[in-house]
Order: sequence, then structure tokens, then C-alpha cells
Amino acid sequence: MDLREGEKILKVYHHHPTPFAFKFIKIALSMVPFYIFLFLIDSSMDPGTYIFIHIVLAVIFLLLVSYISLVYWLDKLIITNMRVVFIDYKYLTTKEDSFVDISDIQDIKTRENGVLSYFWIFDYGSFEIETSSSTISIIFPNSPCPETIRQFLFHLKNP
Repeated sequence: MDLREGEKILKVYHHHPTPFAFKFIKIALSMVPFYIFLFLIDSSMDPGTYIFIHIVLAVIFLLLVSYISLVYWLDKLIITNMRVVFIDYKYLTTKEDSFVDISDIQDIKTRENGVLSYFWIFDYGSFEIETSSSTISIIFPNSPCPETIRQFLFHLKNP
């Protein structure tokens, strides 16, 4: 991201960690059947093969978690004094940059996830910025404290 002349970064937001923890748990649970199967066929294998398969499963698990972690944590919403920039990584090799000038913002929508959003650890949701042009909008899913971001942008737009 290149800053314009006179532009300063005010805030940078990354995704909330709670949805990532749920993804991590799903990945860990998806590995359980492989380990159960390996445990059941333990008696028919020599110890070297058994250990090798355990190592292969552990490496696959670590690579999968590392990849998902990088894609999840590289996404960010950057608020400057002139615009809002959303960097969205689809894969490690593919990213989309969207930006909206603060003066072009028409509507900011937030959606928090249920009753648990009253607790800070679960206070995440969707944050959406719409402009006067219907084609430009920024949707930041799993944003931390979306209402706080909305209030910050509102005060920035209307000093």
C-alpha cells in the first residue's frame, strides 16, 4: 500500500482471533479420524512405519494451520486520515486491495454476533462501508469491535 502525500496511518485492524480459534479447532478435529485409524492398525505395522506416519500427519497439520494462519492474519483494514484501505488475501499469492476515500463514505453498517458480543472476547462481527457509487464497498468480516470502528470513522468524517 502506497501512502499519498500528507496521508498518515491512524489505525490498523486485523481479524478478531475468536473465529480463527474456531477454524483451528475444526482442523484439529478433522485430523482425529486419521489418528484413530492409525491407532487401530498399530498392531499390523512395524514401529518405524508407525512413527513415520505420525510425523507425516503432524507435518500436514502444521502446514495446514500455518497456511490458514497466514491468510487470516495478513488481512487488514487500514484507516488513514484520507481513506480506508482493506487488504484481503484470498490465498497467499492472491490479494485484493480496496480503498474508499473518507469523503466518499455514504453508509457504514455493522453486524455483531448475538448476545455473546457483549463480552470483549466475542465482540466481533461484520463491518461494511458503502459509497455513493454502488460498485465500491468494503466488507471486513470478523472485524474486532465493529461498532468501535464505525464510531471512529464517524468522528473522523465529521470532526
